[in-house]
Amino acid sequence: MDGRSLSCRIAALSHSGNRNDTRKPFARESAGHSVDLVIFDCDGVLVDSELLGAEADVACLADEGFVITLQESLDRYSGMSVADMVRDLQKRYGQSSSLDVSKFERKHQRVMGRLIAEHLQMIPGISQALDAIACRICVASSGTKDRIRSILKKAGLFERFHPHIFSAGVVARGKPFPDLFLHAAAQMRVDPRRCVVVEDSIPGVTAAVAANMRVIGFAGGSHCRAGTASSTVCRNCCRRLRLRKAVVHRPSDEPRAAAAGATLN
Repeated sequence: MDGRSLSCRIAALSHSGNRNDTRKPFARESAGHSVDLVIFDCDGVLVDSELLGAEADVACLADEGFVITLQESLDRYSGMSVADMVRDLQKRYGQSSSLDVSKFERKHQRVMGRLIAEHLQMIPGISQALDAIACRICVASSGTKDRIRSILKKAGLFERFHPHIFSAGVVARGKPFPDLFLHAAAQMRVDPRRCVVVEDSIPGVTAAVAANMRVIGFAGGSHCRAGTASSTVCRNCCRRLRLRKAVVHRPSDEPRAAAAGATLN
């Protein structure tokens, strides 16, 4: 991912028209709403962890009698909390009495913790993107707060966001509902219309739209390799929702890099 290209995409959403303004893009006022807050998802946006999460899903669910593929986990459950994933599986397969959600979450956290310790990497270029942002930033993720904090510390990003780290565990409904993003905006005291969300999943993009926020569909993680279903997930979601102010950040030909996005009409 190229940090400058991501920052330019967010700046484009603010419709800055002053070519003589030398401030960083996110500090510029627009004819409509300026960007006062950039809300980042964590997995697949700040850190390259979506594949690790899917591996944990597959392994833990297999122990409980649920058989899903790695791709199914990525396509259907990226962006969702572990608890919401389990509830969806229970509805689909009628095994509502066979699985303790809290116990499963703890097991998943242990497995994911081992994978993070061994394999977690920061999304290439994300530090440059964060450096280019002059407005406020925060994280809003479907993970538990402890897991988010652990991941950000491992990636060396914790100090950039602390204490503005928000987990779906504090709201009634996780993504694809808007509750988490609206909670983050309220805690940061920012009008939702002045927020930009950076997301890599259909539930996340859907939640941002429902929150009346501008959104960037980011496809720079290793789970979004060209030619896979995941590489087009956010783009397809944006088109399905007919967004007029959405940008899709797509992977380039360079390994795990993202090129400039395209505005969707």
